[in-house]
Amino acid sequence: MTQTRALEHAPLDLPVLDQARNVLRRTFGHGDFRGLQAKVIAEVLAGQSALAVLPTGGGKSLCYQIPSLMRAGLGLVISPLIALMADQVAGLQQSGVAAERLDSDTSLDDRSRIWSQIEAGKLDLLYLSPEGLMQSHVLDRLVRLPIALIAVDEAHCVSQWGHDFRPEYRTLGRLAELFPQVPRLAVTATADARTRDDIRAALRLGGAAEFVDSFARPELALSAERKRGRGHARVIELVKARRGRAGVIYSGSRDGTEVLAQALGAEGIPALAYHAGLDRNLRHERLNRFMDEDEAVMVATIAFGMGVDKPDVRFVIHADPPASIEAYWQEIGRAGRDGDPAEGITLYGSADMAWALKRLDGRDMEPEVKQVQARKLRQLYSLLDGMTCRAAGVRRYFGEEGAQACGVCDLCLSPPRGMDQTQAAQKALSAVHRLGGRYGRGRAIDHLMGKTKDPDSQEAAMSTFGIGKDLKATDWRDLMDQLLFEGLLKEDPNDGRPLIGLGDGEAVRAVYRGERRILTREPTSTDTDASDRPARPRKGVMLEVPVHDRPLFEALRNWRKIEAGRQHVPPYVIFHDKTLLDIAAARPTSLPSLAKTGGVGQGKLERYGEAVLAVVRGLD
Repeated sequence: MTQTRALEHAPLDLPVLDQARNVLRRTFGHGDFRGLQAKVIAEVLAGQSALAVLPTGGGKSLCYQIPSLMRAGLGLVISPLIALMADQVAGLQQSGVAAERLDSDTSLDDRSRIWSQIEAGKLDLLYLSPEGLMQSHVLDRLVRLPIALIAVDEAHCVSQWGHDFRPEYRTLGRLAELFPQVPRLAVTATADARTRDDIRAALRLGGAAEFVDSFARPELALSAERKRGRGHARVIELVKARRGRAGVIYSGSRDGTEVLAQALGAEGIPALAYHAGLDRNLRHERLNRFMDEDEAVMVATIAFGMGVDKPDVRFVIHADPPASIEAYWQEIGRAGRDGDPAEGITLYGSADMAWALKRLDGRDMEPEVKQVQARKLRQLYSLLDGMTCRAAGVRRYFGEEGAQACGVCDLCLSPPRGMDQTQAAQKALSAVHRLGGRYGRGRAIDHLMGKTKDPDSQEAAMSTFGIGKDLKATDWRDLMDQLLFEGLLKEDPNDGRPLIGLGDGEAVRAVYRGERRILTREPTSTDTDASDRPARPRKGVMLEVPVHDRPLFEALRNWRKIEAGRQHVPPYVIFHDKTLLDIAAARPTSLPSLAKTGGVGQGKLERYGEAVLAVVRGLD
């Protein structure tokens, strides 16, 4: 499902769109636009500002790159991360586009060269950070130049309601005054209705058109499971079951990334740790290794985040859950950007939620914002611990109507049965109440089972002592997790020794009265976990290459690897695997026939055409 608003002032101009398609084909090697790309591009080409929410992998960048190439002047792109800017600029330069970036890594000589290109009108696109753009000396030079458009990438960063608020993004509202005749395009992959409204207000987009595409990612198979302990052993199991595939593991702490990367390395997995505490050059080196290697696994904090643009990531594992559904979808979205099947696996537990709530409580923010962020956190855990299709749940969260079950997530493949645990929940809540919030959940479970070591006479006389002998300790732990997720219990981290107490008073009373039922998943022996589930067929990877095309496909990959090493760029910015597969299947014998291959634009044809044909001829 797609949503648009305020489109009446910019009907699709077919001749202009035909020109845009020619640019798409000639420069980027693609035959036609996807999804809402054509409508967004038509809006900007008509000189209108817009907000576009397009899914990860949905081609957001083309929505500002193509208008920048077609409109007079320089296209400005505001991006939050150097790694993200560097990746996009490298890809554009490979396609023959005059693109550069100005950031803290840019030398003085390069700055001088880039400004000379800009002032001579020889640059099509310039990437900057919000801090870099809003410097007075930069703005003073830009306001005197013809500007084609201004694109604000990762626009959710402007909103305090979003998952990655960056105060420096709020200053970008000034652009409406500084460049009143220039169309401005805000793009993001994740923004609910409230966040979209905040983006529009902060960037002063007024009545600009709003394009919201479907949040469906049919190539992603989602799954989630409750943690046992820290969950590291489980992460290692999951990665070993996916040996040979590129993946990202998100950990909630710097120490966690180091420990997990070391443990995976001991199992022969080429794993790298990445977090903000590492030396900048080391981070850069590890990012390059991850981008260049086909089987690398990055174990990272969210410092890795939006800088990951590797198209062939086959899995993302959350060793620790994120803070919201927006963050979840952004991070899971790093997998399967090439459109081939991929997996998103999340490990979670009530202790994670308790720590997240405590961190949130300690942050300096307005009470209303804090309340919204706490609600977003609970919505995430409701999704993870739910009993219905995960992908449909995400789509409904973002306001998409008519979302159907995906058929590939763990809950679709093995639908859980609900089990009424209201009576057991009443016992657990009563026990926690009588223990007065002085103990952790393990002690509360011992109390319920009558296994407390040397209980005093007061505890032994409580009506709840020993009333839970009919359930196992693991069953009580799972039930208490459920009650924590639903806010009926709350856990104070207490410096690593969590204490458990009653949560929402009215909700607890509703359970006591039987007005609120507590349903939990009924465990079954037939459930298939994420490590045992067979890999879905993957088009565009080695196992799917027809036998007679494999030698040429491998030869092309080897040529690409050597060429990428020579230029110090990731292999995929030269050609994606899908393009090499198509070349191997078509076996072109001339430049015109090679130009018909998807992903081979004019720039790459001129740059690599003869070399590719030489590889093809060498295998014939």
